[in-house]
Amino acid sequence: MSTEDEQNGRVRQAQSVLKQLGLPKKQQNVRTALVLLSMLDLDADEPWAAARQQTLGITESMNWMARHYPDVKKGRTDPVRYAPNSRESVRKHSVHQLVAAGILEANSDAPDRAVNSGDYSYRPTGIALVALRAFATAEWPEARTTFMRELGSLRERWAAERERHRVPVRLPDETEVTLSAGKHSALIAAIVEDFAAYFTPGARVVYLGDTGAKWVVNEKAYLADLGIDVDRHGKMPDVLLHDVERDWLVCVEAYQSVGPMDPKRVEELRKLFAGCRPGLVFVTAFPDKATFRTCAVNIAWETDGWIRDAPTHLVHFDGERFLGPYDENLPEDEDLG
Repeated sequence: MSTEDEQNGRVRQAQSVLKQLGLPKKQQNVRTALVLLSMLDLDADEPWAAARQQTLGITESMNWMARHYPDVKKGRTDPVRYAPNSRESVRKHSVHQLVAAGILEANSDAPDRAVNSGDYSYRPTGIALVALRAFATAEWPEARTTFMRELGSLRERWAAERERHRVPVRLPDETEVTLSAGKHSALIAAIVEDFAAYFTPGARVVYLGDTGAKWVVNEKAYLADLGIDVDRHGKMPDVLLHDVERDWLVCVEAYQSVGPMDPKRVEELRKLFAGCRPGLVFVTAFPDKATFRTCAVNIAWETDGWIRDAPTHLVHFDGERFLGPYDENLPEDEDLG
């Protein structure tokens, strides 16, 4: 095991690397330095030439830090520790900037992996690895210059790769938008193109979410006319369809492993759309029957389930209506027919 002085010295070196490669001042910190060292699998007693191209998720990176640099200090007596609940800070305030700087790349093994996948991972780019192996040697200035020169073409390739894997969605009015790569996006596309065609023909897509960009379609003025003032911080469903003929607002969640229309979610949406004029309809969309079976016990009553593998059928969870809104204020003896 390396000594405390070696660990702190190596972190200071990594901070110097971050500064010389142009990372923002806020990312020239201990946390980002440790993330870099974890991705390089570089212990404090090894030369920079021993840096390796290690693939890690955020939690794996944090675990590596704790094992290999347990004695690092950040101007305090106690060693630095990153608790599990700091995972999001590591991702948003260190990893994202390392990716933007061309030092790390995401999902080299699966470029079409969804943003919200539990398998999302990172590793050093090839050009960064070559440069960093030369740090603390006479070759470093030239290696750094070469890295900066090659970074432009690398970013162009990344942009082309991301665009190639995006999921196209044809809206009812025949216009086309694209969503971030992944199974979740493919299910959202099926909701718009298949579910809507079978069960809400002629409906207008007034909101379409995406894991990569929160709002792909957001008809703010149209929603306002329906009595909906969208709160940017509110958790919108994946798809909102306005069935104009029946004046229904159909709220659809695309379920892969989280986020069904359970009682809690339905209540959240009722509050979010409290001033909505159309009747609210709640639907959970599933990619297949196997996924549906894992979640069925959690689905709220008086909602519907749609399975992509059987697009012409619905699973109705009780209630007097089949794919329709429910008015909680109706008297019990009122005719609902």
